[in-house]
Amino acid sequence: MAVQEGSPLSGLTVWTRGRDTPLRRLLRTDTGGAAVLLAAILVALVWINLDRSSYDGLWQTRLSIEIGGWEVSEDLRLWVNNGLMTLFFFVVGLEARREFDIGELRQRSRVALPVLAGIAGMVVAVAVYLALNSGRPSARGWGVAMATDTAFALGLLALVGPPFRERLRAYMITFLVVDDLVSLAVIAVMYSGPVAPLPLLVAIVLMAAMLVAITLRVRLGGVMAFALGAAAWAAVFDSGVEPLVVGLALGLMAYAYPAGRGALESATDLFRSFREQPTPELARSAQAAVRRAVSPNERLQQVYYPWTQYAIVPLFALANAGIAINGGLLLRALASPIFLGIVLGYVVGKPVGILGASFVDKKLSRGRLRPPVGWAAVAGGGTIAGVGFTVALLIASLAFRGPQLDEAKLGILAAALLATGVTWLLFQVTARLPHRLKVRALFGTANPIVDLAVDVDPERDHVRGPQDAPVTLVEYGDFECPYCGRAEPIVRELLAEFGDIRYVWRHLPLPDVHPHAQLAAEASEAAASQDAFWQMHDLLLAHQGALQTSDLASYANELGLDVERFSDELLQHAGEARVAEDVESADLSGVSGTPTFFVNGRRHYGAYDIDALSAAVRIAGARATLVR
Repeated sequence: MAVQEGSPLSGLTVWTRGRDTPLRRLLRTDTGGAAVLLAAILVALVWINLDRSSYDGLWQTRLSIEIGGWEVSEDLRLWVNNGLMTLFFFVVGLEARREFDIGELRQRSRVALPVLAGIAGMVVAVAVYLALNSGRPSARGWGVAMATDTAFALGLLALVGPPFRERLRAYMITFLVVDDLVSLAVIAVMYSGPVAPLPLLVAIVLMAAMLVAITLRVRLGGVMAFALGAAAWAAVFDSGVEPLVVGLALGLMAYAYPAGRGALESATDLFRSFREQPTPELARSAQAAVRRAVSPNERLQQVYYPWTQYAIVPLFALANAGIAINGGLLLRALASPIFLGIVLGYVVGKPVGILGASFVDKKLSRGRLRPPVGWAAVAGGGTIAGVGFTVALLIASLAFRGPQLDEAKLGILAAALLATGVTWLLFQVTARLPHRLKVRALFGTANPIVDLAVDVDPERDHVRGPQDAPVTLVEYGDFECPYCGRAEPIVRELLAEFGDIRYVWRHLPLPDVHPHAQLAAEASEAAASQDAFWQMHDLLLAHQGALQTSDLASYANELGLDVERFSDELLQHAGEARVAEDVESADLSGVSGTPTFFVNGRRHYGAYDIDALSAAVRIAGARATLVR
C-alpha cells in the first residue's frame, strides 16, 4: 500500500513504517519508560506479598567475580544497585551534558537558576524531614527525603504535565542533575563505609586520564573507554565509596555537538571510495568517519538509553520496591516520623524550595535570572520533583533496616503518588485559565534562545505566507534531497492548518551526495528573477529524480517563463552568488544537513513530522502573543 503525501508516515523509512506500532511509539517516550517502571513496582509489590521467601531468596543470591587476587562478592540486589545503576547515572549525565552543549542550557546564564533551585529544593526537603526526626536515631536517614528520581519524574510529567513541556523538561533536567550529584555525594560521604585512600586515588587518576583524553580529542575506542570506566568503578568500589558517582561523572564528560558539514563530506567521500573499492580497510575507514560525524554523547545515548529506561531501572524497582504491606505497617506508618518526614519533605519541601528559590533569585537579580518557563510550569516542576524513587531507595537501604526500611519505602511510594496527583491538579487548574494568562503561566516571559545567525529579510528571502505572521518557519533545503521532498507535504499541511505562518526557504545544496542540487537551486533563482520562485520550487520538489538541464528548461516552459532568458541565466550561473549567501548563513547557524528547520529563530531538533512541527509552531505562536 502506498503512503500518501502528508500522512504521518510520509517522513519514515520503509523499515520504520513496517515496524512502527502504537506500542513502539509509546516506548519511545518518557511516558513509556514510566509505564514500564510502574509495572515493575506493581510486580514487586504483588510478588513479595504473595511469596516473600522467593522474593527475598532471589535478591539475596550471592554473585562473585574474581580476577586474579581481586574479588567482588555481593548479593544480586547490590549488584543491581551499585553496578547496573551506574549505567543509569551515566545516561543522566549524558542528557545533562547534551542540554549544556546544544540544548536549552547552552546559554550559560540559564544554568545558575535551576542549579540554585535544585539545591534549595533539597535543603528545604531535608529541613522538613529533620524537623520531624530531630533527636531520633531515624534522623540519620535525612538523605532519603531529598533525591528526585529523574527518569520516573520526567516520565510522569509526560503523563500528567502540560502538552508543551520541552523547556520545562530542560529546566528540570538541570536541577535534577544537581539533585543527583548532591545525592551521590551524600551517599559517598554519609552512607559509605571506611574509605581506603589508595584505591580512591587510583580511581581519580583514571578519571582524570579519561577527561584529558576527551579534552584533547584523543580517540580511546569503545573497548578502551569501557575498560577504563570499569577500572575506575572497581577502584571506587574497592575504596569503600559508593561507585555510582563514576557513571554520572563519565556521562558529563561526553560532549555533544551537531554534525559538521566537513565531517559529513569526509564520510561521504570515504563511502564513495568504498563503493568503488569495497575493501575491508575502506569499510572500516568509512564506518569510523560516520561515527566521528555524530557526537560521542548522541552515540552513547542511543546505545544505553533503551537499556537503562526499559531494563535497568525497572530491574532496580523489582529488586527494591517490594514491601510486605499489611494493616500493622499502615497504622505504624501514619505515626512514624520516618514516613511523615519523607512524604512531607517531598510533597511540601521540594516544591516550596524550588519555587521559592526561583522567585527569590529573579527578584534579587532584578529579572536577569528568570526561569525559561512560566511560574505554573516551575511550580509543576517542583511538585513532580517529589517523585523520589531510585536514589531515595538506595539511601533508604543504606540508612535503615527492618521495619524502618519498610516505613521509608512506603513513604517514598506514597510521596510519589501524592506528588503526581498534585502536579496533575496544578496543570488541570492552569489549563482552565484565560488563554493569555495560561500562556504566560506556562511559558513565562524569558527571551527565547535564537539559533538562526542571519535574520529573515523579506526583501531578500523567499517567503510564503503573511509577512506579519507571529511565527516564522525557516527551512534549509536541497531540491534533490529525498527528505526535503518528504517534508514538503508536511510543510504544506502545516501552512494550511495554521494559516498565520511565514515560511522561508533557504538553499543548502549538498553536491557531495546530490550532484544536481546546485543547478536546481540556481534554476529556482533564475525563475525567481521572473517572479516564479515558488512555482519552480514546487515543481523541483515534485520531480526530484529529473533535475538535468533539459528537465529544468522544460519546467520553465511549463510555467510560461521566458525560456531563453532562463537558460542563459542558468548557463551563466547567475544565481550562484545568491545560493552561496544561503549556504554561508547555514554555516553560521551550524546547519550541516537537510532539511533543517528554525521556528522563530530557534533550531528545531528531532522529527519533522506534522505532530512535531505543529507542537513547535504552537509553542512559538503562544510565546509570540506575550510580546504583542
